[in-house]
Amino acid sequence: MNLNRLKILLCCLFTIIFLNSCETASPVVTDPPVKQASAIKSQGGTYKIGTPYKILGRWYYPKEDYTYSEVGIASWYGPDFHAKRTANGEKYDMHALTAAHRTLPLPSIVRITNLENGRSLIVRVNDRGPYARNRIIDVSKKVAQLLGFMDKGTAKVRVEIMEKESKNLKAALTGEGEIEEVSSAPTTAIMRTEIGENADNLAAAPSISPVMSSSYITSDDKITTSLADGYYVQVGAFSDYQTATRLAARLAEFGQTHIQKAKVGNRLFYRVRIGPYQHHEEAVVMQAKIRNYGIPAAHVIEN
Repeated sequence: MNLNRLKILLCCLFTIIFLNSCETASPVVTDPPVKQASAIKSQGGTYKIGTPYKILGRWYYPKEDYTYSEVGIASWYGPDFHAKRTANGEKYDMHALTAAHRTLPLPSIVRITNLENGRSLIVRVNDRGPYARNRIIDVSKKVAQLLGFMDKGTAKVRVEIMEKESKNLKAALTGEGEIEEVSSAPTTAIMRTEIGENADNLAAAPSISPVMSSSYITSDDKITTSLADGYYVQVGAFSDYQTATRLAARLAEFGQTHIQKAKVGNRLFYRVRIGPYQHHEEAVVMQAKIRNYGIPAAHVIEN
């Protein structure tokens, strides 16, 4: 190999290493608070509590509660939400150690113990949910695997917030308060234990009556004759097409967005929808995320 070819190969190698180093880092729950916060911010994530919201007829009241401990049923969510935005703005990674909770601050650090097999794991809560069948937490696919209930789908668990770790992460993200030293860093290893929702607030038009036109336009301007059957989250209805397209583009990271043209009387409206989802619960979870994002009028419809 001559010297020039060697120089070219080395140049290519350094270029690849440089490009890889520029990729957005994935937050790791075992990292120090400042490093976690930096990775979270690099994905667009923030610290937030959120305002009260209503799902399936029930009100939820997010708050800081550093005494939180609860026993109930855990479930998991995966491919349908992978790489989509979480309620605090991060990108959901089903292979990371994260979870969704209805009211805890985002993000929070919690310990989840599977009471059926004694396995315990430290994870970061960065999303909202679940909202069905009396479940108390939704975990990532990876967490479900490590806790030993992925195939079963659910498990009885204990969820306990880790006060110092959660407060430290908040301080690192907001710059408010001091980061306290923790006696021992949280571990992500499986342990055996003794078993004893920022966008501008958009005023969406009221929900309009059934479709009178079968013309559908997706946010990437591809014309389709109809939307697939399933559940959708209707984010808003607008008389101005450009407003609808801007909103659809802004929400594209949450899922597949659609703009549905509908004529009501002499007026033309453009509905912005996200979906479809096969199961109603999946659409409800997305509805909560959109409401936490700052659009309280989002609601689930069935096509």
